[in-house]
Amino acid sequence: MSLFPPAEELLSPHAFYRVRRHERPVAYDEAMQAWAVYRYPEVKTVLMDHQAFSSQRLASQEAEGFRESLISMDPPRHRQLRGLISKAFTPRAINDMVPRIEALTRELLDAIEEGGRLELVNDLAHPLPVIVIAEMLGVPPADRPQYKRWADELLSGTTNLLERREEALERGRRVQAEMDAYFQAIIEERRKRPREDLISHLLSAELEGERLSEEGVLSFCALLLLAGHITTVNLITNGMLCLLDHPDQMRHLRTHPEDMMSAIEEMLRYRSPVQWTARAATRDMELGGETIKEGQMVLAFIGSANRDEAVFKEPDRFDVRRDPNPHLSFGHGIHYCIGAPLARLEGAIAMRAMLARLGAIRRDPEAPAALRHIEGGLLHGVAELPLCFEPVRS
Repeated sequence: MSLFPPAEELLSPHAFYRVRRHERPVAYDEAMQAWAVYRYPEVKTVLMDHQAFSSQRLASQEAEGFRESLISMDPPRHRQLRGLISKAFTPRAINDMVPRIEALTRELLDAIEEGGRLELVNDLAHPLPVIVIAEMLGVPPADRPQYKRWADELLSGTTNLLERREEALERGRRVQAEMDAYFQAIIEERRKRPREDLISHLLSAELEGERLSEEGVLSFCALLLLAGHITTVNLITNGMLCLLDHPDQMRHLRTHPEDMMSAIEEMLRYRSPVQWTARAATRDMELGGETIKEGQMVLAFIGSANRDEAVFKEPDRFDVRRDPNPHLSFGHGIHYCIGAPLARLEGAIAMRAMLARLGAIRRDPEAPAALRHIEGGLLHGVAELPLCFEPVRS
């Protein structure tokens, strides 16, 4: 039995998840030699218990030849390295970025406002977070088509981990080599002429009295560049899809913009940008009535947990004022997404600006009726979202 929704259901996998939560909440795939968990309590356990479910052990099993990164580490190394970049993502640091993010959003909307049409992914949802994270790192925002290609290639083999594993690993190694060459040139320049950016900070940072190795800096650069924008792209596009499908909620946000942060949480829950994450069991254990053996892969389906009827009242109802909303879209425990506050802020600023400046937002009737899911099944989102609107005259 496949642990993943069929390809034709990726845009709306929730019926598949509902059946799994009720009939096979902890399921095993013999061919993959992997488990999947679909209910909220088991998903949260896998995310939270890093001693029983290891990211580092999984990485060593699944991606031989890849460089270790922050998301594939366990304590204490994980805690030490996370501390090196945490200052860039403190509440104060994120709040200081508000004027720049608002200015970028205005510039991007200025470019399309008079035309009455936009393709949301390429006109706003992708360039906004890419420019922000590129400026933080100190890399050229103009290279964003390259960054998008790297992200697309790394994620395109995640629908079926068994059939495409070798193909995905080979593509990943090639992309890593390209990124290494790209960042090595920038690192060499920063060694000669440091700037006020994250790459210069990483080059001067010390861990236990020693400077980070070049491999360590390269790993951070790649992780921050890709993880620093991928979730936000899908948050913005998925959020707009939610509002298009629920026009009453869009009307509410137009008249009550103060509810936008609550709406962002509901967008993250309702259409979770990351659908699953993987760990490796460090010992034999029981989970959800099933026995998991040491070393076996466990897939935690966040997208399913966020619709669990036992946790969320009317989970298939989109409610921008939902409270409480304990979704798991940014993870839980030590691997909770360090960039979550930035993603939330970018999403809220983008959505507020669109609702303030673009009236009568709707799908473009001249575009294909069927939406196309992005490559791979790890992330949830659309490849493009053509829209029409009427400019709001102030």
